[in-house]
Amino acid sequence: MRRVPTWACTPVRPSRTEALAILVAVATALLVAAPVISIALLALQPEPELWQHLIAYVLPQALRDTAALLIGVGIVTLTVGAGTAWLVSAHDFPGRTLMLWLLPLPLAIPTYLAAYVYVDLFEPLGLVHRALATAMSLPGAIGWLPSLRSLPGAIFVIGIVLYPYVYLSARAMFQHRSADFAEAAKILGADRWTTFRRVSLPMARPALAVGLALVSLETLNDIGASEYLGIRTLTVSVFTTWLNRGSLAGAAQLSLFMLAIVAVLIAIERFGRREGSVEFSSENPRLAPRTPLTGARGWLAFTACLIPALLGFAVPLLYLLRESLRRGLLSMETTVWRDAGHTIALAAIATGAALLLGLVVIVAQRWRASRLTNLSVAVAQTGYALPGTVLALGLLTPVLFIDNGFSKLAGWLSLASPGLVMVGSGAAVVIAYVIRFLAVPTGFIKAGFEHIPVDYDDSARAAGAPAITTLRVIQLPLLRPALFGAVIVVFVDCLKELPATLLLRPLNVETLATSIYQYASRGSFEEGALAALLIVAASIGPVVWLTRFADVPQGPV
Repeated sequence: MRRVPTWACTPVRPSRTEALAILVAVATALLVAAPVISIALLALQPEPELWQHLIAYVLPQALRDTAALLIGVGIVTLTVGAGTAWLVSAHDFPGRTLMLWLLPLPLAIPTYLAAYVYVDLFEPLGLVHRALATAMSLPGAIGWLPSLRSLPGAIFVIGIVLYPYVYLSARAMFQHRSADFAEAAKILGADRWTTFRRVSLPMARPALAVGLALVSLETLNDIGASEYLGIRTLTVSVFTTWLNRGSLAGAAQLSLFMLAIVAVLIAIERFGRREGSVEFSSENPRLAPRTPLTGARGWLAFTACLIPALLGFAVPLLYLLRESLRRGLLSMETTVWRDAGHTIALAAIATGAALLLGLVVIVAQRWRASRLTNLSVAVAQTGYALPGTVLALGLLTPVLFIDNGFSKLAGWLSLASPGLVMVGSGAAVVIAYVIRFLAVPTGFIKAGFEHIPVDYDDSARAAGAPAITTLRVIQLPLLRPALFGAVIVVFVDCLKELPATLLLRPLNVETLATSIYQYASRGSFEEGALAALLIVAASIGPVVWLTRFADVPQGPV
């Protein structure tokens, strides 16, 4: 258990610096909670006629599609993620080291990009169709093409790029398998499959619950892939109710329903992790050795790991590179570089703001642990659970309220109206990014502080050093790996974010993600291949960084 600093237990009045940190932490928690409060207030407006239409024509299909998509994607990611994690953690086979680097890479492919790529590949006269036509007639080849604009197609596309969430969490558990459990199962006559099913899989339940929860939240947040593939999820319904029917209240009411589903998913994840701690023997803390797989079994294991990596990463990447080169899109005479500038600027500002707020929130808890600071940390980490569409809807009213305040202030000062300052400047997009991804820096920094002994705080305080000096001289240098990790993960997440950007960006301003969406909406996604390639290229580095940790040493055979 982490020891609380002795000075934090004394009823000493907080310094100005500490009081300011607590104030900023509380304000940050209120910022994260603001969209949910706004949605709740919007939902109080009655919309009886709209709900008659929604109940009759929208909700039944939306609920069916959402439930089927969540279940289907969950099954795909659990099967692929847990299966590949078990293979690389429990076995040695040819190419295993390569698979350790390749298997997480589909995280670099946003779901909407995968949807656009695979539809282009498998549509009539697409690359796959033309390849099949070399062996049969064009009409005959169409019958062999899978229908990706369907629920099974959406499950495949989304599942094949989201399985790394389950893979990474499951592998973290599988590679720490205790030799005691494996040997006990072997003594009792259990074979490898029985040991996996009866011992390893139940022990990995907490990790699998975390991975599946992340997959479900990402699936619920998705709008680009679902809409493009013709799946009418609740997220798409919120989007169309807001923009097509012009009903903010109806969209808010649907959003509250989505938030209830999010709460259920989080509750399921908590339930899956209950009593989930696994402890190794303190007398014999050996890890189970990996089982060598040779010959046909080794190559089957290699193939089983290679296929998801190819389908989830290599195929989209090679397609985007081919289209970019074939169409000469790498020249400087394209608007993609302007859109890239918008994207980098918004992502950089949001990353800096999220990092600063996340640091202050955790530091306030470190300096003055109390119910208030603990609650602030808990609320600040809930933003990731908000789907981008819901977050944009919840921010709309507060942002417009601030813009109206600026206009009234300008009128009171007899100045020209500044217009939509928050929306027109892109500040609304930055705020949405900060709220949605604030959980990343708070999580990284909190984990970093867990590795800094509180004795350092006590020693600095005893020497008369102010808390801010301790932070600057001692703690920040030790937090550099955590801060660096938070920066790259938040920055790339901002690059890929589509729903919130699409709904809150300034007029006539496109980012890489929204530019790709516009091309796909017009049926010419291949023209946005360079923008898509830039997003993927920027995402590869952080994903590789996530896999930089070496294997834990295996136990003796």
